[in-house]
Amino acid sequence: MKMIIGLGNPGKQYDKTRHNIGFHVIDELADRLNAPAGQMKFNGAYTVIHRPEGKVMLVKPLTYMNLSGECVGPLMDYYDVDLEDIVVLYDDLDLAPGKLRLRQKGSAGGHNGMKSLIAHLGSDTFNRIRIGVGRPTNGMKVSDYVLSNFTKDEQPLLDDMVKKSAAACIDWLDRPFLDVMNNYNGS
Repeated sequence: MKMIIGLGNPGKQYDKTRHNIGFHVIDELADRLNAPAGQMKFNGAYTVIHRPEGKVMLVKPLTYMNLSGECVGPLMDYYDVDLEDIVVLYDDLDLAPGKLRLRQKGSAGGHNGMKSLIAHLGSDTFNRIRIGVGRPTNGMKVSDYVLSNFTKDEQPLLDDMVKKSAAACIDWLDRPFLDVMNNYNGS
């Protein structure tokens, strides 16, 4: 089984925020892959899709961003999913809006959701798609910025990033992540 995890925060007040871009990609994937109704387990919403390449689980941790590992770790254990069989999607302040970076390992880079995942998984070696949201300007606090909505001008970039991230995940279902990484990082 492969697991695709989108990081975000539960609740309508967070739905359109920069921090929830991982959830948006999971929603896009659910639409593209005709996902069945979801289930709840270990403080997460998930669905399992049966495909020719094998089973695929789409996951939204509902623990709030900073505790994402509390959902993902137990789900991986319960379903016996290996680290090399996951992809994590999350917002990245160090990339401009519209930019994606695929990586196979790395530090949390100050991202609390990734810190939680690394702590609960016991490793920083797992596939990830970093989705650019840019840095705050005019002295805005980072926490306020990531919990703010995308601007009207940024909306086309958001839509494009969500579509590209979903396409990269679908490519990964039948190709090695390194191949997908080389393809998407080069564009």
